[in-house]
Amino acid sequence: MLWHRMCGDQVLWVPGSDHAGIATQAVVEKQLWKERGVRRHELSREEFLREVWKWKEEKGGEISEQLQALGASLDWDRECFTMDAGSSVAVTEAFVRLYEAGLLYRGQQLVNWSCALRSAISDIEVESRPLPGRTELRLPGCPSPVSFGLLVSVAFPVDGEPGEDAEVVVGTTRPETLPGDVAVAVHPDDSRYMHLHGRQLRHPLTGQLLPLITDSAVQPHVGTGAVKVTPAHSPADAELGARHSLSPLSVIAEDGTMTSLCGDWLQGLHRFVAREKIMSALRERGLFRGIQSHPMVLPICSRSGDVVEYLLKSQWFVRCQEMGDRAAQAVESGALELSPSFHQKNWQHWFSHIGDWCVSRQLWWGHQIPAYLVVEGHTKGDKGDCWVVGRTEAEARKIAAELTGKPGAELTLQRDPDVLDTWFSSALFPFAALGWPQETPDLARFYPLSLLETGSDLLLFWVGRMVMLGTQLTGQLPFSKVLLHSMVRDRQGRKMSKSLGNVLDPRDIIHGVDLQVLQAKLRDGNLDSTELAIATAAQRKDFPHGIPECGTDALRFALCSHGALGGDLNLSVSEVLSSRHFCNKIWNALRFILNALGEKFVPQPAEELSPSSPMDAWILSRLAHTAQECERGFLARELSLITHALHHFWLHNLCDVYLEAIKPVLSHSPHPRDPLQVLFSCADVGLRLLAPIMPFLAEELWQRLPPRPGGSSAPSICVAPYPTAHSLEHWRQPELEQHFSRVQEAVQALRAFRATYQLTKARPRVLLQSSEPGEQGLFEAFLEPLGTLGRCGVMGLLPPGVAAPSGWAQAPLSDTTQVYMELQGLVDPQAHLSLLAARRHKLQKQLDGLMAWTPSEGEADTKRQQRLSSLQLDLSKLDKAASHLRQLMDAYPGPGEL
Repeated sequence: MLWHRMCGDQVLWVPGSDHAGIATQAVVEKQLWKERGVRRHELSREEFLREVWKWKEEKGGEISEQLQALGASLDWDRECFTMDAGSSVAVTEAFVRLYEAGLLYRGQQLVNWSCALRSAISDIEVESRPLPGRTELRLPGCPSPVSFGLLVSVAFPVDGEPGEDAEVVVGTTRPETLPGDVAVAVHPDDSRYMHLHGRQLRHPLTGQLLPLITDSAVQPHVGTGAVKVTPAHSPADAELGARHSLSPLSVIAEDGTMTSLCGDWLQGLHRFVAREKIMSALRERGLFRGIQSHPMVLPICSRSGDVVEYLLKSQWFVRCQEMGDRAAQAVESGALELSPSFHQKNWQHWFSHIGDWCVSRQLWWGHQIPAYLVVEGHTKGDKGDCWVVGRTEAEARKIAAELTGKPGAELTLQRDPDVLDTWFSSALFPFAALGWPQETPDLARFYPLSLLETGSDLLLFWVGRMVMLGTQLTGQLPFSKVLLHSMVRDRQGRKMSKSLGNVLDPRDIIHGVDLQVLQAKLRDGNLDSTELAIATAAQRKDFPHGIPECGTDALRFALCSHGALGGDLNLSVSEVLSSRHFCNKIWNALRFILNALGEKFVPQPAEELSPSSPMDAWILSRLAHTAQECERGFLARELSLITHALHHFWLHNLCDVYLEAIKPVLSHSPHPRDPLQVLFSCADVGLRLLAPIMPFLAEELWQRLPPRPGGSSAPSICVAPYPTAHSLEHWRQPELEQHFSRVQEAVQALRAFRATYQLTKARPRVLLQSSEPGEQGLFEAFLEPLGTLGRCGVMGLLPPGVAAPSGWAQAPLSDTTQVYMELQGLVDPQAHLSLLAARRHKLQKQLDGLMAWTPSEGEADTKRQQRLSSLQLDLSKLDKAASHLRQLMDAYPGPGEL
């Protein structure tokens, strides 16, 4: 967003949030019960909605506050909410248009039903939880734990056939649905049951006759090869039942209790309590044939934690096949680009298996469906209920009058009490936020359109709905690109959840927070006592001293360091703290630069800057390379490439090398002109490169830079030109950078040399000798910075073939280059030999231990071999140093000065 603006693109980020129908209603219901002991249905709909709006006014602004704290660059004047008046108009218009186009209908079908929420839920809200076998779960509304992952075998006696052999045994993981069985099915080619084709079986609970049917969908090699058919409570059984014209029996009610069709002995019981009672009845009747552990996948409502039931309900559905085909084709043809591209596979799979979308939700919080039931005046002889759809009740009444042939004033209309799925209104957000249906916004002019959500699966689901509705309602794709980012998880890779106590509010990371405050937030929430105990314990373990203040820029940098195109992002506070240290490094670097520039410094235009020294040329080349890498990262949407390039330039190029190398140069008075211009360019360009990732730090420091002549600078860094690779191409010198990498190797060798002889404060003289003339010239150009960075004294070159002065230590830099360091008078050979001996003894013990250790079979030996090589190299260096010290002691027997 910021990068595109700095590049001159037209950008727009509309702030907004959806009303989260199920989640918000559940929170308010819990709060009402906790604070007042009141259930939703004890209030009128209007009273309850007032409570929800009250909660929304108190808590609903947190997302906006978090976005502001994170430095998100949004057009706050356009802030929207999916329950705003404008959104309501768009939702109603969309519903009516889809209905008139034949793409929205009311029908009776199986839906995903949450008994705890008393509402239908979407497929994306159903969590498929694999169970390895017998597993006990605590479920909302159930008095005791329930066992799942069990296969119960039940005998269905063959009618008219006496004896134990005259029965068909079926296996089921859901004995509570037995009262809803209407048939038993086998494969037509299963020889075990061919003699029973056309026969009838006795229901093991009711004794009623059920047909034994044959269907090729039955898998004969699974279980007994015979399955019970329960069309009202299983999607697969519903399809099978429809093929054989079987009437479904609904035996589980909306609240999860058993219906009157089950008989008095089961009616009103919780379904999992009824399960045990049914199994006891089977045992009493001698029709129980065993129970065993059985792996299975259990559908769980992600909103409530309850087991999802499949119930037959009359609901409103959107026909998705035709719209889904267009959405799939858009990606396949390239008209719509998904980034990262690996989401295309999920996209195509989802649309190839898409079913009709149930948009009815049995809630009070949300957009009430603009459909009306004609209660009176319905034409006699009509089959089923008479429903009409209208933008207003008056419009619906007019339609009803035309449909029934009666005056509208004589008709009684009853509005559907259900609300629409939240995804319906959120899918319309880009259109409603920009004026639809009054006008159709041209979303394609804003590039790229980035959609932000918590998790790519949910986001893909949302985008899919958006593309379907948007294309249908406007006749064109709502956008051409979408960016789906990773889900942010905790440092252990767990999804953030209040019940786990691992939720990280970005404001707490930015400003810091005490553990006591974190714990208080949990207590103020709606967790039950068990969840609260688990969450508070987890918080104490993860944040024993609270969360330290890290700042916005550090948090943004840490998040961007993971990249936008990878898998889920595991965020740890320690990682953000590391980014805060990086921020401090940048701050200190700018303080140094501003102090060096002084008050009278006048910046020179970047295009006129021509470096005169190799070090100046090198840092400008690195700066141009960094701009190139940042540009590449933004174009590829790989934010980790950008953060890596910026971190490397600021820390390893500018701070660790260039600033250290020019300190002796800046010690001259007056300061030389060229290095100051280079410093300014590094600060100016470097901060503009940093601005999209660290906007606050970049803005604060950029505003402190000396103004350019003529006052042509932008008022803010966020609208200043972003440095491009092309604009800085004249600074690029890749060959010079390659040469300087050899100098940096020499610096590391010199520092290691000093460490071996423990030269802490001394600055020894150093000579470099190379057998390659070109390499000799390379070092000659960088002798002064080489001495400064290597923390040495006078640096010199020793011509090839010339012997080194006596008393100087020697180390190879490469096959062609040697380093000589003067030690006489800087090292006490006698004392230092004893120190080297102690260090050697310690390393030898480590080496002996590693040599004696034998890795177990299959265990990787790579790290061991690497450690062995490292220890042997260190020992070799110590032996060489000890040998040199002995030579030095023989030549100069008197004690030296440290």
